[in-house]
Amino acid sequence: MNRRNNIALLGALWSLGVTLGADDWPHWRGPASSGIASLSPLPSTWSPTDNVAWQAALAGAGVSSPIVSGSGVYVTSQAGNGRRRAGNHPTLTQGGDPRSAGESTLARPARDGVAFIVEAFDRASGKRLWIHEIAPEGELPPVHDKHNLASASPVTDGERVYAWFGTGQIAALDTSGKPVWSKHLGKDYGAFDINWGHASSPVIHQDLLILLCYHSPASYLLALDKRTGAVKWKIDKPAGQESYSSPVVVPGPGGPELIVNSNSGVESFDPATGTSLWTYPEVNRFPIPVAMVDNGMLFLSRGYRSSPYMAIRLGGRGDITNTHVAWRVPTGGPYVSSLVHYQGVIYMSTDNGILSAVDASNGQRLWQERVGGTFSASPIAGNGKIYFVSEGGETIVIKAGRTFEVVARNQLDGHFVASPAAGGGRVFLRADDRLYAVGK
Repeated sequence: MNRRNNIALLGALWSLGVTLGADDWPHWRGPASSGIASLSPLPSTWSPTDNVAWQAALAGAGVSSPIVSGSGVYVTSQAGNGRRRAGNHPTLTQGGDPRSAGESTLARPARDGVAFIVEAFDRASGKRLWIHEIAPEGELPPVHDKHNLASASPVTDGERVYAWFGTGQIAALDTSGKPVWSKHLGKDYGAFDINWGHASSPVIHQDLLILLCYHSPASYLLALDKRTGAVKWKIDKPAGQESYSSPVVVPGPGGPELIVNSNSGVESFDPATGTSLWTYPEVNRFPIPVAMVDNGMLFLSRGYRSSPYMAIRLGGRGDITNTHVAWRVPTGGPYVSSLVHYQGVIYMSTDNGILSAVDASNGQRLWQERVGGTFSASPIAGNGKIYFVSEGGETIVIKAGRTFEVVARNQLDGHFVASPAAGGGRVFLRADDRLYAVGK
């Protein structure tokens, strides 16, 4: 692991406020919110019959990503199917091939018996350690066919697991599955009503659990005491502020910054207080991708149709449009998935089966290849390789670098929207209703 990655990892563990292992993956983009596995070598090849350490059927379905901490792997699901909102899959609006997307277990007719589920599996063997079920309260919000109410990935500080569902219900469990506290934000502050359904994952900063609730009827940022669930701060936003993205806490030159990708632009806040630091105003209707940072530079795609992507220097104040935007490419970024920055290159995948790499210093394209399939999962990097997981279950592994070189194309059964996790020499892949641990 190089010195820069080591510093970023230590800073991330400090931000989480606990003594997590350096080879853990405590939330959906890893310990430094970067999508990079910095330590153990990762596998290059696998198949349903080769190099899969274990696989486990899940008690429900969902698109939340697994997290890894200590000896446990944690994942959330929804049993039963709720209401759907009519609309086109983003792939169909961008020319992708729906036949390559795999068969989703989510887009089924609504039926009774919905339950929210948190499961823990033994990291080494895949044995289910415990299962915790939560009964939905109130009317179930409608969601897109692409996902369900188990879209937010859980987060852990090594002592508790925090699971958030699309009704606004959030539960804090200890690592043995015992409830510690719970809240229902939909009851406390208004229904979780956003066009395609809630998708934002929680983030931990020291003793705070920070939640992005940019919804139509009530839009706000909320920080809870992670130990008790008590409200520490709440920032109300104007009506119509929306986001499907997840907040991230990153190190800035003047201290930590909480970054939000919303329909009104990119925003930075002081995570300790919720105070606004800077804004980059830019209207984009359905922002989904999440930002990442390397060496004081923020990289992100704004998502939705044109999908501009950019680099922003951290540390600004006020409107930073003319002062801190290092470069911006007006189109061609991911609609759904997030970027990954690795060794000076930014890698991305689009919904219509195109992989690209650009120079992180200026945004200039290095290569672009159509590989087929549909990509919603965000890529991860490690051990000199980049991993792209298609909805159809194929993981394309490429060699990190300024030219395109495929290392392997690996197929598993299932429909994959969740982003992978990594640690301990394994890659953890979540299909809608199945969890795989790949590697020895």
